[in-house]
Amino acid sequence: MKGTNLGEFEELLLLVVLILQEEAYMLRIKDEIKNQVNRSISMGALHTTLSRLEQKDFLKSEMGGATKERGGRRKRIYELTADGKSALNDVKKLRANLWNQVPSFELKFSNA
Repeated sequence: MKGTNLGEFEELLLLVVLILQEEAYMLRIKDEIKNQVNRSISMGALHTTLSRLEQKDFLKSEMGGATKERGGRRKRIYELTADGKSALNDVKKLRANLWNQVPSFELKFSNA
């Protein structure tokens, strides 16, 4: 497996792919990121990151069937691999562990 560290954007993409399941294709992923986190991304950045996640063996993809709505064109559907799920689980545990160590007074902000 090539490179196991997850960047913030990579983590976000893996989570969105997991949420979308069989609807995890590029345009839908892009729209979901915009809707969920109000973040606009270019198709180029999305494609590059999805490809990198496949190289890390965190994602796999396959071409879906052609549809009339798409003029007979097919969509590339993305799915998390076992390594991708494991990487997300590791990040979740790491973040929870760190947040659990933050003293409660540190999170109290004053408006003054």
